[in-house]
Amino acid sequence: MTVAACDDAVGDIEDSWAEDGGLDGAPRLPKPAFVGRRAKVVGSGSDVCSTGAGASASAVPGTQSVWVKTFGCSHNISDSEYMAGQLQDYGYRLVDDASRASADLWVINSCTVKGPSQAGMSSLITAGRAAGKALLVAGCVPQGDKRLPELAGVSVLGVTQIDRVVEAAEETLRGNTVSLLAKKALPRLDLPKVRRNRHIEIVPISTGCLGACTYCKTKHARGHLGSYDPAALAERVRQAAADPWVREVWLSSEDTGAYGRDIGSSLPELLDKLIAVLPPDGRTMLRVGMTNPPYVLEHLPALAAALRHPCVFSYLHVPVQSGSDAVLEAMKREYSVAEFRTVVDALLRDVPGMELATDIITAFPGESEGDHAATLRLLEDYKFPHTHISQFYPRPGTPAARMKPKIPGPVAKQRSRELAAAVDGWTSVYEPLVGTRQRVVVVDVAADGRSLVGHTKSYAQVLLEPQLGLMGAVVEAEVLSASRWSVKGRVVAWVYRPENVIQDDGEEGERGHGLEAEAGSVAVRLRNGKARASGQGEGQQQQRAAATATSSSTVGGGGGSGVEVTSAAVSSGVACGDGSCGSGGCGGGGAGAGSVNGEGIGVSGCGSEVCCGGGGDCGGGDGGKSSTAAAAARPGQLSASTAPSAAATGGRASSMAAAAAAAASTSGTATVRQRPAAAAAAAAAPIGAAASAGATSPSAAPPMPLLDRLLAAVVVVGLLVMLCTGAVTVLDVYGLAPYSAVRR
Repeated sequence: MTVAACDDAVGDIEDSWAEDGGLDGAPRLPKPAFVGRRAKVVGSGSDVCSTGAGASASAVPGTQSVWVKTFGCSHNISDSEYMAGQLQDYGYRLVDDASRASADLWVINSCTVKGPSQAGMSSLITAGRAAGKALLVAGCVPQGDKRLPELAGVSVLGVTQIDRVVEAAEETLRGNTVSLLAKKALPRLDLPKVRRNRHIEIVPISTGCLGACTYCKTKHARGHLGSYDPAALAERVRQAAADPWVREVWLSSEDTGAYGRDIGSSLPELLDKLIAVLPPDGRTMLRVGMTNPPYVLEHLPALAAALRHPCVFSYLHVPVQSGSDAVLEAMKREYSVAEFRTVVDALLRDVPGMELATDIITAFPGESEGDHAATLRLLEDYKFPHTHISQFYPRPGTPAARMKPKIPGPVAKQRSRELAAAVDGWTSVYEPLVGTRQRVVVVDVAADGRSLVGHTKSYAQVLLEPQLGLMGAVVEAEVLSASRWSVKGRVVAWVYRPENVIQDDGEEGERGHGLEAEAGSVAVRLRNGKARASGQGEGQQQQRAAATATSSSTVGGGGGSGVEVTSAAVSSGVACGDGSCGSGGCGGGGAGAGSVNGEGIGVSGCGSEVCCGGGGDCGGGDGGKSSTAAAAARPGQLSASTAPSAAATGGRASSMAAAAAAAASTSGTATVRQRPAAAAAAAAAPIGAAASAGATSPSAAPPMPLLDRLLAAVVVVGLLVMLCTGAVTVLDVYGLAPYSAVRR
């Protein structure tokens, strides 16, 4: 049987699923594949079309590994997260990009907006076939054009069918080809989900749009506007905000501004409901997604009020596409340049610190030099900090693909270069932030693989040095410098961070976090049974109002730095690098921290009692400095003048943290909790002695607590019992044991 014949025969198996109530939108759990319907193959007694690709039919369902690849927008990312969540919940093992060669199934979530995205999908399909992988293509490409040659013989999943990914995966892994493309009710929002970035929740508020842009093929795939119920969205946002690690909630849609027009609601009404369920302290921020100008003109005052709210980013993506009314008309964008200016001017006027992003499509068919110049003038008037420039790509099946005259390739490239040069030249857009203090939510790792990325209220990108506990935190940062696309900052105060949460071994997006000893409780965080071994190090942080609070120390990777404290507490910064618990490897000591109130002490390098209890040589770093007391420490030493403060606050992490780390090196995780007073008492004596002597604290541990003594006694008694039992057994073997012992 040929592949083409198979495709024609199988058709869309969703059509028969509608007969038993699958389209009513009622909640349903993942089911075994093809329950409730059969797709017959013409000329065969088989129920499905077998291609012979993928895993063996004898493989146990739900036990194979799956790689999920996503192209396109945040809506696509959210769909992939939902698919990954269902697959993992069913028992499939998810693998990352580096391990895709080992995956049994490749799930490719495609994008049809631009040619390069679709070409990337096609390349992966070719590579997957060559590697003998089972392939399941989801997203806008198969939904918009299921007859594409590259999709022949490949299982496909439509944009409203993501709640049936388990069925499609299971059947594809059996070597069959399935097609689930029929439009149906929107997928539920409470499906299992695996976030690509654990600190960002993407919530799709609707699908499809009300427009008819001549260049866009997404409408072919996503269809007409379909909005989720406001109550369901509010519940999803409430659940996301309840996660202590979620810092941002993104509202995603093909056109956020059109939300609710199909159900008698509106975007401002939805925003009011969502803001009401967010934590009032602002630790979880809401980001409004892309909106086209036509559907927000009537809501500008209400939208501005929502964007001013402390829990909502003062940021909005409003694509203009061209600065020429003639080009906008050819695109069927349904607004004029003047209306776009009205939206931008109102938001910039009514929302303090408002930041806007926009899109430009250059070299659209028929675009003249005058049209191009008008676009340049529009951009120069506003200098949007984020401007996305795309050269026109004709999408098959769209009206624009047939429009004349086409812009010659060299001219199109020249116009793209001129636009890019103008945008890149706005190097001062973030200069006003230099010297200011900004509230920042930290959610990601920068492209350099080291710096952490946070966002201000206006969604400006702030690059921060990695610090213990910084990922997923809310901090105040002083902006030190600005570049074209971001600013660099320094943490000056901690506003919020998740407390006492043990990290999962496979956590995404939290690189650079090793062992952590926190004030009040010592939380040891391990990766793969080791206390970090990568080059993204962290120092430590401490912020307590009382002088008796326990200072915190950290074992990070690669030598990080401490941060200043704004209270009277003492901060001591310690950093280790590339050390494995129990084996004593340490290196790359980092800088100590200072205190703006004059009680800072500096600890640099890495003492053996801090680094996992295993000893080992450590490279030294700079000591911390106090702005008033000018306390300093040489590598591996404490400043003698700061000994009283060190003793009062507990200084470095106690030996309990080291013991916990050593134990966790074999068990994977460990948590040790102790009261601040106990921690201070446990650590004060050795640090005070070391400070007065001008050397590092000795490795001798403080007196063992009563509970530890009791545990040790129990262990000793157990060993004695085992020895005695062994002796009796030996005597019994040689017939020398007393009768009572033998009877036992």
